[in-house]
Amino acid sequence: MAKLTREACRAARALLGMTTHELAAAIGVSPTTLNNVEGGGEIRASTEAKIISGLDGLGVEITNGNGTGARLRFPEA
Repeated sequence: MAKLTREACRAARALLGMTTHELAAAIGVSPTTLNNVEGGGEIRASTEAKIISGLDGLGVEITNGNGTGARLRFPEA
């Protein structure tokens, strides 16, 4: 599983065009938790996995190829 960094979390939220409150509600975490992630704070591994899974359910994949980031998943043709 890719590591959720502050940059990747911000990028994922931007790709979805959501505020922290909207994204938090959509994935079932508190806005404070997302603000903590985006501010570089520490979170539990279980919370990180929940955020990554929630983003995946919204069509955003967290990546750690040559750095860190997020990308939209497009339906296979």
